[in-house]
Amino acid sequence: MEYRESIEDGRFREEVREWLHANRPKERRPDSFDEQRAFDRAWQQAKFDAGWAGISWPKAYGGRGLSPIQQLIWCEEYALAHCPTVSDSCWLAQNHAGPTLIARGSETQRSFHLPRILSGAEAWCQGFSEPNAGSDLASLRTRGTVDGDSLIVSGQKIWTTYAHLADYQELLVRTGSPDSRHRGLTWVICDLRSAGIDIRPIRALDGRYHNCEVFYDNVRIPLSNVVGGIDDGWSVAMTTFGFERGPATFGLLCQLAVELEDLIAGDRPHPEDDEIAFRFGVARAQVQAIRALMYQMVSADERGAEPGAEGSLMRLAFSELRQSVLRLAMDVHGPFCLNRSESRYWIGEYLDSFAETIQGGTSEIQRSIIGERLLGLPR
Repeated sequence: MEYRESIEDGRFREEVREWLHANRPKERRPDSFDEQRAFDRAWQQAKFDAGWAGISWPKAYGGRGLSPIQQLIWCEEYALAHCPTVSDSCWLAQNHAGPTLIARGSETQRSFHLPRILSGAEAWCQGFSEPNAGSDLASLRTRGTVDGDSLIVSGQKIWTTYAHLADYQELLVRTGSPDSRHRGLTWVICDLRSAGIDIRPIRALDGRYHNCEVFYDNVRIPLSNVVGGIDDGWSVAMTTFGFERGPATFGLLCQLAVELEDLIAGDRPHPEDDEIAFRFGVARAQVQAIRALMYQMVSADERGAEPGAEGSLMRLAFSELRQSVLRLAMDVHGPFCLNRSESRYWIGEYLDSFAETIQGGTSEIQRSIIGERLLGLPR
């Protein structure tokens, strides 16, 4: 496709660029839990105070009500300015929970949570996966039982990113019969400060604490926190996945594109062989191909289309490209990748990238969605 930036969008881009270069944090994001939480929320608050949070969100909830194209321009300039990582502890609230509430939440839920998400007062995590229900969410067992005006929740979630830094959780529980599969699930807003919740951080392969186990022991959640209705959670979860696999990936791709160019222009000597040059060229071409897909999806969004199965195209291509680029970084930097004092901790990002083709749905799941829902192939 061919995209031509309008005069108005060009002016907007310049405004974004000037503000980011003048206001981006100069210090690195810290490693400790409490310092990360404070850093992420302070940066989010700064963006909110200056009017740069929720660019395409409705004005009624603290956003600016601008176009999806302008939101994408923000993502591009944010990456080019080498701002802090896109996927911090405030990311999921803005890219999963917030958009899901805009699309499927009640007015009470939207008016309470959305302004707080944009200002950084609320961080969220996702409570979908379980030890025996990752790619097959229809088999999850965490139970929600209606008791008066509450749900009583017991069970376990795993791989819950940034649960130890979050205030709320988009939680998927089984409210139907044990064999109800996707027909008996409910999407609910869970306050992680509720009694009966135990959060246990897990140290990952890269040495950091991204994910957690979360245990629920008769946790009482108001029925007013249910999004979409009891037993309608699968439909709401599909809305969440539409945002996760599509628009939520835009900022991550823009960041990866800048990382690739930094790698090519880096101060480490490249091995003197044609293979590295060829791999650089292939990676650049793949970035441009996914960028075209990204603009195509934004154009569909401008026409009012909610993200759907097309998001799997974006998610699959991005996740495999990120792994490829970081493998390339290992070959280019060699043993220097192990140095944590470098401006970029390449080995940490490389090890973290192993999760890309699992989280948000495995590559196999994404290919099944593309085949069945987009290409019309048999199951």
